[in-house]
Order: sequence, then structure tokens, then C-alpha cells
Amino acid sequence: MSEFRSAKNNPWWIPPFLGGVPDVEPRLVSLLGLVALALFFEQYDNSMLTAALKHIAADLQLPERSLGTFLAAIKLGALPAIFIVPFADSLGRRRVFLLSVGLYSLGTLATAFARTPVEFVAAQTISRTFMLTASAIAFVIVTEEYPALHRGWAIGMLGALASCGNGLGAGLFAAIDSLPYGWRSLYAVGIAPLLLLPLLRARIQETQRFAHHRAAEEEAHIANSGLSGWLQPILRLWSEYPGRAFGIAVVGGLLSVGESAVFQFTGYFVLTTHGWSPGEFSLMFILGGGVGIIGNVVAGRLGDRIGRRTIGFVFLALFPLFAWIFYHGPGWSLPIAWTLFVFCNTAGGVVVRAFSTELFPTSFRGTSAAWLSLIQTLGWAAGLALVSLGSDIARTTSLISLVVLIAAFALLTLPETFQQELEAISHDEIAPTLADAAIRPDAAQ
Repeated sequence: MSEFRSAKNNPWWIPPFLGGVPDVEPRLVSLLGLVALALFFEQYDNSMLTAALKHIAADLQLPERSLGTFLAAIKLGALPAIFIVPFADSLGRRRVFLLSVGLYSLGTLATAFARTPVEFVAAQTISRTFMLTASAIAFVIVTEEYPALHRGWAIGMLGALASCGNGLGAGLFAAIDSLPYGWRSLYAVGIAPLLLLPLLRARIQETQRFAHHRAAEEEAHIANSGLSGWLQPILRLWSEYPGRAFGIAVVGGLLSVGESAVFQFTGYFVLTTHGWSPGEFSLMFILGGGVGIIGNVVAGRLGDRIGRRTIGFVFLALFPLFAWIFYHGPGWSLPIAWTLFVFCNTAGGVVVRAFSTELFPTSFRGTSAAWLSLIQTLGWAAGLALVSLGSDIARTTSLISLVVLIAAFALLTLPETFQQELEAISHDEIAPTLADAAIRPDAAQ
């Protein structure tokens, strides 16, 4: 296996605490950074709703009993993404990704001007639909471009770098009481991805696997546009790999139910139950979360060496334990429990995301990512809705987190994918001779 370079030689945008970079083409490292930059602000937007929920609820006059329903409606706003992501299998990864980045940026900016709960949900629907689309396609891009030996690392590093957006959100949240428009100023920062779009357009290219696949389709005179180009990948996902699609749904859905219930109320819980200040929450969020996001890279690297299933099972199984400690332990244990359940969640999430793209062929890999996104959206909304049914947030979220343990066992039923090229994991009937060209692009030139 290729050696990793010293972390001292990392590009400036990869913090040394995330470890070194493997010996891969500079082009791939640059691509990872550009895609991660777009997802950085996607995670920033997500962090705002967690950190500033108390302030948003007060400004929009939302009672505590309706918070679960309010948050569930926002999560469900991402459902249209299932209809958009499959276009990446016909129009290309790059085109749909760039469009999604621009539109989610506009949606985040529009959130800053919401005057009512309905307007807030509407703006977030636009934002989250295209955030989920951009995120799903970003992982497809990285999966298709990186070699098998380091594919897990790349997926994990993408998740880790994107998660740093939560740190920016927490840092700005610490000053929320000093900002001129409070939580609205935080959402106004969402214009940044739109300003960065020219840079992304100039430097992100179409994946070589998709380019080769499209060339093979054209040579075989296979039409892949319009309604048929959108519908065919969806039908093939279930007709050719129903077991894998169902397995991803069970694992991804249960994980989403548990994590949404646990995460979404952390800020609200420490500010109301423990009487923390916004600055104290931000400090825990940044320091504990900074350690926690290393789980992305740890799971990626260990998954490349030991196997995805083993690593995913261990971390998912531990998640409910640390969630219970956070909501029921003494005050001093909050930062420790926070760090540990973030670590487990990010590590387990990397494995699930890797499976969702690795287990399916190029012709509908974007659609498989959309399938996971749909299930995650429904799971996130269900988890929040379930919290609203309970009378005590701490007890209810702890009980809901137990479903992640079921997800851990379901993960063991999926085929192992580590150290295998994508063409060896799944067979694409449209272009069966594509494998060598995709694995060794230079040979096809």
C-alpha cells in the first residue's frame, strides 16, 4: 500500500491534525480541496439551525412544543433532491454539482430575510434541496476519481474538511448577541459559495469515469437524455441491485433517525437545561467537534486497511452510549460525551456514504447517492418528529438513538468493498469493457 506523506507537507487547507496525504496525483488532491470548499458552507448552514435554534425560535415566536415539527418540516424540505441528483447520471456530475452550489447559496441568503416560520421553511427548502444534491454528487466525484487503495481516505477527508464548516458556524454564533441582526447575519454569510462559483467552474472537471462511460454510450448509440435519461437509472437501481439498495436504506435511514434526534437539540439542551452561554456552547462545539471530525479520516483510513463493515459496525454501535451520557450525565461530562458521539457519528457516516457510491455502477451511481439522500432526509425528519412526541427531550432523544445500534448490525449484511476498484464491485451492462479505461485513464487516450 502506498505510503502517506508527512502532515508537514499537507496543502494549507488540510490541517495537520487530520494526518498526511497519500501518494496520489496532485490533480486529485486539488479536486478534493475544491469539492470540500463547496461542502464547507453546506455544513455551515446546517450548523446554524443547531446552534441558533433558541434565537430563531424566539424571533419567529415558536413555542418549544412545536420545535420538533418545525425542524422536521425543514428537513423534509430536502426531498426534491431525489428528483435532481439522478440528472448527474445523464447530464454529468460537474454540471449538476455547480448548479446546486449556486442555488443552495441563494437559499441560505434568503433565509436571513425570513419574517415568519413559513418563510423560513420555504427558504430552507431551497437551500437544503440543493445542499443535499451538491453533497451527494461531491461524494460521487471523489469516489469515481480516487484509486481503490485510498478511496476511503478521500471520502473521509472530504467529510472532515466539510465538517470544518460547523466550526465556522460555532465561532460566529459565539458573537450572535453582538451581531447587528443576530441570527440573520449568520445566514447572510451563505452568499460566499455563490461568490466562489467562478473558481469552482474553472477548476472542477468532469470525472474520468463518467466521461469514459458517456463516450461508450455514444459509441453504442444509447440515448441518455430527457425523461428516459432521468428515469432509467432509477429503474436500474432497483432491478439490478435490489438487495444493496434495501440494505443502504435500512442502515442510512436508521442512522439518520438517531443522529438527527441527538444532534439537533444539543445547543438548545445545554443553553436551557444547563444554563450555558452561547460562547460556552461554541467552545465545546469547536474544540470537541474538532476532535470529533477526525472520525471521518480515521474511519476512511482504517476502512481502506481493515474493511468498511468492521469499522462501521464498531463506531455505529458505540454512538447510542455516548449520546446517553451527553443527555443524562453530569455537567462536566458534556464536552467529553459530545466529542465521542461526534467522532462515532462521523466515522459511521463515512462508511455508509462510501457504500452508497461504491456498491453501484457508473451509469446510476449518482442515483444511488440520491437514494441514500432521500432515505436520510426521511430519517432526519422522522427522528425530529419522534422527539416532539415525548415530554422530555433528554429521555426521548436517548431512546431514539438506540436505533443506530440496529443500523450497526444491518451494516454487516452489505458486501465488502475496500481495496477493490469500482468495476470489480459492480458490473455495468451498458459498457462492460469500460473497466480498464476507467481504472487506467491514460490507457484509453
